[in-house]
Parts: sequence; C-alpha cells; structure tokens
Amino acid sequence: MTNAPSTAVVFDFGGVLFNWRPADLLMQLFPHRAPDMAASQALVKDIFQGLSLNADWAAFDQGRIEPGPLAEQIAGRTGLAVAEVRHLIDAIPDHLTPKADTVELLGRLHDGGVPLYFLSNMPAPYARELEARHAFLSYFEAGVFSGDVGISKPDPNIYHRAVERAGRPAERLIFVDDLEENIGVATALGWCGGVVFKDAAQAARDLKALGVLLTDE
Repeated sequence: MTNAPSTAVVFDFGGVLFNWRPADLLMQLFPHRAPDMAASQALVKDIFQGLSLNADWAAFDQGRIEPGPLAEQIAGRTGLAVAEVRHLIDAIPDHLTPKADTVELLGRLHDGGVPLYFLSNMPAPYARELEARHAFLSYFEAGVFSGDVGISKPDPNIYHRAVERAGRPAERLIFVDDLEENIGVATALGWCGGVVFKDAAQAARDLKALGVLLTDE
C-alpha cells in the first residue's frame, strides 16, 4: 500500500513521539516538593509557565539561554534551589523515552511511502541527544527543532521554516501535535490538515480519515 507522494505528515516530538509527563518527572525528582499529583501539577505550572512564548523555558527552547542561566532564572522566580532546577534540566533527556505505539505508527507510514518530517519545540542539547540515541529518527526526511532556528511554536514563523524544510507546499502537509493550539496555527497557515494527538491508534484513524494510507498493522 502506498500513499500519494505529494502528501506528507509532520510530527511533533514531546507528547507525541516521545513521552512528556513533567508532573510525573517532578514527583520522581522532588518527592519532598511534589508529594502528590496536585502539588506536582502546581509546580509544573510554576516552572514551565504553560510553555508560553514569553516563558523562561521558551527561551531555552529557542536557544536564547543556556542551562546554567536558565536554572538561576527559574530558581529566582520559583524559590527552588538552583541545583534542583539544574537537576531537572539534566534529567529531561532520559525522561523523553519513545512512545512505542507511535514509533510503530511512524514505521508503518514510512513503509507505506509517506514522506515524514518533524516540527518540535526542543532545545538544541536535547535534540542532539535524541538524534544520537534513536535510529528510528532516520525515518524523517528533514525537520525543524526550535533550538536550531531560534523560534518556537506557536509562532507562525517556525511553521514557515517547516514548510521550507519540507520543500513542498503547505497545503500538502498534515501536522500531528498534542496541542490543539499548534494544530490551529498550522491549518490557519494553509496546511491541509491536522491531528490533535491523544494516542497512536486515534492518530492512525485520523490520518486515514485525512487520506493518508497506512500499511497493515
């Protein structure tokens, strides 16, 4: 089974292809500060500020601040110790484990001849770690990491970079992301469709509904 070669699928990484559960991570790292899910979710909000474009972490995503100064900045704002924040920063690459069912879906798309690209808010140090660790990333023809281009989602400019990197019109790109806001920007910019990711089975169904043909499971 093959896919129409003009239609490509663009994947987000965190929460789609790789696990991203910051509340769970904080409970593991700082049980004294995050003894339960409610406390951990509140701490996530304090540290990451919703990952908005003006958040401290967004500057890290965009390559505008190094881990050391970032830790100091977050510590000064939240009351956490600098060493605690740095421990969190250093722990994230190991936390970003592959989602096996999404990797399997990615393989099915690749085997079906679907052109694959990525668009991810990812600091450059984490991006290099993922590239070194995971051979399945070779399924992607190209992609954009925010840390490499100095822009992050949902800034429309990073979507334009993704279109350029894919080398095909926006109306031939389908975006898979776990945040509805990010899908909304893509479709507003003329991308032909989007899948708000919940799990791999749902994403596969939605991709089929958009006309993407998959190899058999």
